[in-house]
Amino acid sequence: MTNPFEDPEATYTVLVNDEGQYSLWPSFAEVPAGWSVAKAEDTRRACVDFINENWTDMRPKSLIEAMGE
Repeated sequence: MTNPFEDPEATYTVLVNDEGQYSLWPSFAEVPAGWSVAKAEDTRRACVDFINENWTDMRPKSLIEAMGE
């Protein structure tokens, strides 16, 4: 069985949590609690590009705020 997170032919969504962390998520899977859809179903490449363009600071929001930035 192919890893559903690495299938180039599958469709995905991009999820984001309250800390501003992103996740590539197979579109067939239910969105887990604490996460919301940041990008609707699309190709794996489009979703990875979206994450790369939007998640430029890997620090959680709470850490950024604690550092006063």
